[in-house]
Amino acid sequence: MRILNCAAIAFSLSLTTAIVPAMAQTATNIAVLKGLSPLSVLGKTQNGKAALSSNFTVTGGIQTGDIRQPTLLPFAEQQQQALRDAFITDGNLAELADGLGTTLGAAYVARAHYQDREHFTSISQAVADLIAYTNGTTGSDSNSGKYFFANATTDGKTAVSAEAADILKQNGGSSDVFGVNYGRPAGTAGADAYGDSRPFQTEPQVLAIVGRDYFGAPANNTVYNRGPVMNLVDSPSFPSGHTTYGYMGSILLALLVPERYPEMITRASEYGNDRIIIGAHYAMDVLGGRTLATYDLAHLLANDPAYVGQTVKGAPVIKDYPAALAAARADVTAALKSNCGAEIAVCAKDDTGRLSNPAMNQAAYDVTQTYGLPVVYPKNFGVKEDVNKLAPEAGHLLTAAFPSLSLEEANQILTETEGPGGGFLDDGSSFGVYSRLNLQAASQMAMDLSAQKAAQTK
Repeated sequence: MRILNCAAIAFSLSLTTAIVPAMAQTATNIAVLKGLSPLSVLGKTQNGKAALSSNFTVTGGIQTGDIRQPTLLPFAEQQQQALRDAFITDGNLAELADGLGTTLGAAYVARAHYQDREHFTSISQAVADLIAYTNGTTGSDSNSGKYFFANATTDGKTAVSAEAADILKQNGGSSDVFGVNYGRPAGTAGADAYGDSRPFQTEPQVLAIVGRDYFGAPANNTVYNRGPVMNLVDSPSFPSGHTTYGYMGSILLALLVPERYPEMITRASEYGNDRIIIGAHYAMDVLGGRTLATYDLAHLLANDPAYVGQTVKGAPVIKDYPAALAAARADVTAALKSNCGAEIAVCAKDDTGRLSNPAMNQAAYDVTQTYGLPVVYPKNFGVKEDVNKLAPEAGHLLTAAFPSLSLEEANQILTETEGPGGGFLDDGSSFGVYSRLNLQAASQMAMDLSAQKAAQTK
């Protein structure tokens, strides 16, 4: 068990609490900006305007509880979970580890936990390095989108590169879509100074949440939205950095402990949804964060040259991501087995927590797949988009956990379990396909097929 200090998490906290210093867009930044760019043209079509209107209404309804979702906890308890989820434990993913179940989750946190806001422990250096590199990659891509979609800058003030600016030029998109459409244009009274004001700035009502945060300190959603604990007043809304982290960390834990893959994806969806409940994000922000995290993880697992061997702030260079994952998995497996006193598969089933009911998990995840937002691209609605053709690397999200599957089999599973499609990001692009992936259902199917293959070889 290693004790680490705050240096490794300073970068991640800046993703959501402050303006990040200007920097040139990386190749992965550009790819993600292109993928998320359909947001910028929503105000130009009737379908897009309907989606924006619904995004506002659905977000407000979820936050106040007027829209009753099948959440894992009763609404009042889910509000408290949302308050705890406001802190990002990206140094060791401890806050997400309850997705591993009561037994494995406790075993994980016993070795990897936060001692205070500035110090945390880790299972091993290999695990810490993998988390840092993955979080740094996805976090950079998420943060690059915030000011780009707010006012086409890197930090609120510095213009983006010509290559990035060309994205909006080519698709005819515009910035500050949320601010303009929700009555809070950038810089106006009560708005974000840079654009894309958040729900707590635009919605007519924001329900107060009072309780205790991740550290057990008295808190409320105001101090985690407007400050002083986390000041998001001038931090543009799209995409959700917390959701990006939540899916990054949850998918990573799912790959490290495949026996809990479906539950970890449910935990990711809960974490993203909690950002709506706390009043910090719109449904579209959450969908954007989920999509880019999933996209990035697939490319990392595929050892895409644009993603590996890169200089990532706060992390060592990883040249072979699957190899780094394998090393980290060995350390996690050894630590969890030692703590729980049995094989991982046995301990994974020993769960009495809120993620122990498969039917509830599916219902809680399913409601977040599209949030019921209107179809923007009718040509893709209800039509299975061939993942193997459009995004063949996506299958690594399953084969990395279930190696008996071929990449083609994994992509077929992802295709069969796709969401309905046609959403605001599903414009037919490779990136857009990721907005349709349902890893909760896909991982369950992959587990079943993997088990069948194992039985046949006996």
